Order: sequence, then C-alpha cells, then structure tokens
Amino acid sequence: MKSSLTIPLAIIVGGVIVAVAVYVSMPKAQTSAGNPALVRPVSTGDHILGNPAAPVVIVEYSDFDCEFCKGFHDTLHQIVANAGATGKVAWVFREFPLTEIHPTAFSHARAAECVAVVAGNDAFWKFSNALFANQPADPASYGTLASSVGISGSAFATCYSTASSTLDARITADRQNALDMGAQGTPYSIILVNGKNPVVIAGGYSYDAVKQLVDQALAQ
Repeated sequence: MKSSLTIPLAIIVGGVIVAVAVYVSMPKAQTSAGNPALVRPVSTGDHILGNPAAPVVIVEYSDFDCEFCKGFHDTLHQIVANAGATGKVAWVFREFPLTEIHPTAFSHARAAECVAVVAGNDAFWKFSNALFANQPADPASYGTLASSVGISGSAFATCYSTASSTLDARITADRQNALDMGAQGTPYSIILVNGKNPVVIAGGYSYDAVKQLVDQALAQ
C-alpha cells in the first residue's frame, strides 16, 4: 500500500516544486528594491539608442568588463531593434564601472566617453559594441578599436589624455546615481514610462523576460 502511494505523491510534490520555480523565475516589477525613483532624468546629454522621445525608456547602468553586461547588451539591442522599431522604446546607457572587482572598468568607461566626445552618439554605441565584443579589452587596444569603428586614433588619444577629469566626473556621477538607487551589481536597469513609474531590472534578464516588462510598460 505504501509503495503504491509513493509514485503519485512524488509526482504531486514534483509538480508543486516546478510550479514554484516557474513563479519565482518570472520577471516582476521590483519597485521595492532600493529607491529607483532617484534615477537621474534622461537628458540630451545621455547616450540614447532609439527614439529620444519614446514613451518607454530603459536606463541601463553597465560595466564593460562585466560578463553578464555583455549578454544583456545584446539583449537590449534586440529589444530596441524589435520593440523600438515603432519608436516607442529607447535605451539609455550609463556608466557603472565596478572598480572593486574590475581594475580596468573605469578606463574602459573613459575610453567610451572619449569616443562620444570626439565622434558623437553613434560612434559611442559602435565603440561600446567593440569593447564588449573584445571583452576583456586591453586598454592598449583602444586606438585600434577606435579606428575599427571609424574614429581617428590621434583624436581619441588627445581626448583621453586631456579630457580625463571632465569625463571621470561624468562616469563617477553615473556610478553614484546607480549606488543611490540601491544598485548592488551590473547590469542594473530602470524602465521608465514617460519618465515615471520606475521598474527595476536587477541583473541580466533574458530577451523574453525584458520583452514582457516592456510590453507591460507599453500597455500603460
């Protein structure tokens, strides 16, 4: 009698465990994590991919040496290419170098910001893609990477050596904003609907999980 009940009971318990696992893994609005309302308003000075006037904006704080950030970078490119095709979703990239564990992360951030200064927003995104594609990037390769995306190596070198204090201040401000919101790692992102209703994405969510949150935001 005992053995005849064992298998059905095991199936029921297994089903409960699977159901709980599925529920836990589903993306949820995490407005209770830290204080996402402290996110700095998006401005023309930000690095924006997509329509700057999009009603839904994903503000990401990222580290060029973070492996999870590399995968999430690809995910957000896919989100903007698909969900943003109608101009309703945009992506803002902000610097969050985890210098405590990635010694060259701040240097990478400065290099990316230099590219933006020298050649503008589109060049920033191309260089960011190159940094992630070559992760972990060697700082000695900055000039080569810059040239590979059509940026003058000499102009980049001049910026990197002369504008470091201004660029460092910007990077530090981005990092501090993430910390003020309660970010404990990268990638750390905020979904905003018309600049309000912040929803936290703490980690490198999958494409499907991010799309679900974006769809919910668009429905507002």
